[in-house]
Amino acid sequence: MRLFRPHLLSFLCYHEAFFRIKTSRKVLFLTFDDGPDPESTPVILDILDKMHVKAVFFCNGNVAEMYPELIEKIRQRGHMTGNHGYYHLNGWKTAYKDYLHNTEKADATTSDKLFRPPYGKITYRQYRDLKKRYKIIFWDLMAYDFDRSFGPDRSAEVLKKKIRPGSIIVLHDSPRSNCRCYLEEFIRDSVNRGYIFNLPDG
Repeated sequence: MRLFRPHLLSFLCYHEAFFRIKTSRKVLFLTFDDGPDPESTPVILDILDKMHVKAVFFCNGNVAEMYPELIEKIRQRGHMTGNHGYYHLNGWKTAYKDYLHNTEKADATTSDKLFRPPYGKITYRQYRDLKKRYKIIFWDLMAYDFDRSFGPDRSAEVLKKKIRPGSIIVLHDSPRSNCRCYLEEFIRDSVNRGYIFNLPDG
């Protein structure tokens, strides 16, 4: 079963993390995980430029080291980079110290301020320590753009139907993602419905 929003237990366990920005304004926060990627990042950046939208790219440190020019391009175009771990580790399956080290190792090339746990899976002990150093950003809406069996039409429909004021939307900056098929149209439709796109503070 696919969960388009995080499970209630996530809010209870990680109550100081950000899942959705509290606001009554029709504002959305667009984020991209798993990059940078030489195939997908330039396309996403061009779409965002065309639509005058800024986003946060939660990047993996090992990939950021391979493509520093893409990290620079993301920042030069006015977007933010966030920390998605050095390697894309599942916190539930990773020892406490190893997980913290993996996160901190990505600071230099991604961000030492914003962190998104890969898969959204992090133990409470890992979370408790990392929240002292980072703003921990989960999401309000997952479109399953990385799931090829789900398909771009269904992903686009999830976004269209389920956005709400303050939604933090997670998409993926990778060749597997289908978001490039509908990103421009999603942004245009949202703007036509009165939404604006913003960057989070910090």
